[in-house]
Amino acid sequence: MSGLEGRWALVTGAAKRVGRAIALELARRGANVVVHHRSSDTEAGEVVKAVQALGRDAMAVRADVGTAEGVRTLAAAAQGRAGTIDVLVNSASNYLRTPFETLDEQVWDQSLDVNLKAPYLLSIALADGMRRQQRGCIVNLVDWAADRPYRHYLPYCVSKAGLVGLTKALARELAPHVRVNAVAPGPVLPPDDMPPDEVAAVVRATPLGRIGRPEDVAACVAFLVLDAPFTTGSILHVDGGRAIA
Repeated sequence: MSGLEGRWALVTGAAKRVGRAIALELARRGANVVVHHRSSDTEAGEVVKAVQALGRDAMAVRADVGTAEGVRTLAAAAQGRAGTIDVLVNSASNYLRTPFETLDEQVWDQSLDVNLKAPYLLSIALADGMRRQQRGCIVNLVDWAADRPYRHYLPYCVSKAGLVGLTKALARELAPHVRVNAVAPGPVLPPDDMPPDEVAAVVRATPLGRIGRPEDVAACVAFLVLDAPFTTGSILHVDGGRAIA
């Protein structure tokens, strides 16, 4: 894409954390933004105002993408306002800690529905419009744990590994006019309740010697959208070197 002025991006999970940073970065690059959230009405409204302050159009859509009905609601609302969505960023995710002894079908379904099925359904719903206009870009947020799984997060890691596979398969299916890539964050914005000694251990294990910022991920998403016209089916690691450590 040569530019985003006048075009619409849909960012799932855009009310907080990394999703918020992505929405604002795409707005800074010229995009109007559909700000998806599940229940963060106040925060989503703040992101909409921040996008509008940049001179772009924006709308917030509340939907539970853990259900097929929620995905349909989101897609219909986005297309009703924007017409065709030019950029889809699948950022919404859950991160459920589940030691092996506590695994059950419910947590499996919750992880796969939000982290894998929702990006699949939403990509399919929006891809037709992208293909008709012969232009579009999808970026999925995966995780370096797709290659190096964490203990106690089995369904989460499997869902992200599946999303890597989905990224590559969609890239084949939607070429040549729609590019599909993924960004794989590593230690970026740790949970607020992570003990300081654990944070310090993560920093020591990261070759670049720091925790990543949401803006680091957002910059890579913007690169894939705007500055990588010959790139599809690729996974861009944003992990401070953890994948090679």
